[in-house]
Amino acid sequence: AAARLAAEQEVENLSGLSPNPEKDIFVVRENRTTCLMAEFAAKFIVPYDVWASNYVDLITEQADIPLSRGAEMKGKCGTNESELELSWLEQAYTLKLSFLKEGHNTSRGTEAFWRLSRIQFTYDTSERTYFKDAVSPGKHTASSHRLSALVTPAGKSYECQAQQTISLISSDHQKSVQLLLSEVRLQPFDITADFVFSEEHKCPVDQREQLEETLPLILGLILGLVIVITLGIYHIHHKLTASQVQIPRDRSQYKHMG
Repeated sequence: AAARLAAEQEVENLSGLSPNPEKDIFVVRENRTTCLMAEFAAKFIVPYDVWASNYVDLITEQADIPLSRGAEMKGKCGTNESELELSWLEQAYTLKLSFLKEGHNTSRGTEAFWRLSRIQFTYDTSERTYFKDAVSPGKHTASSHRLSALVTPAGKSYECQAQQTISLISSDHQKSVQLLLSEVRLQPFDITADFVFSEEHKCPVDQREQLEETLPLILGLILGLVIVITLGIYHIHHKLTASQVQIPRDRSQYKHMG
């Protein structure tokens, strides 16, 4: 238990190394070896109630809460389960990400993969940086329900530059809290080199965008190749026909031949 606790405490917030001020970098190490790495930009959109101007009706406002670069962190690595916990603004906000590695049967046999299995976000509406005059201020927890996100083959890292939205249900009257993730590179298992991600597995959105970017180039190359081949065939045909004896179409000219 003591060894496990020491492993959990071997964590590093390397967000200052990112040129993007909105992007955070977190590393968990066990036995002086990296066992979890996470890079991403995150923001929460949280609805909350305030009094209307008549102090009778309630209206809903929206708080946009970014993940702070100075977040404190905890980490836990395991063979099949890993966890990353972040807190900021004196624990007013806490984000816990849980990862699970498992296998499933396919026509090729059993294949292993990992996924983001649970998200838990705790926030305090009495904190005044992002919540202004909230009614009945206090702590609330927003959680995912049967989550299966960022699914990635075992031994690979997950990469997604595009923005993804994950909905969480809050204990505050079942309000829907949105987690916006972007510029994600993440690997909670099977890291083989210290501080180095394994081969990336791109998300479907990035794959589609990459295809949309390369498809015009591929089509342009094919079109150019078709034009070159057509011109080549025309040039060869022209040379062959030019070298042949031209027979007059006017039969009266036959007597002048020979």
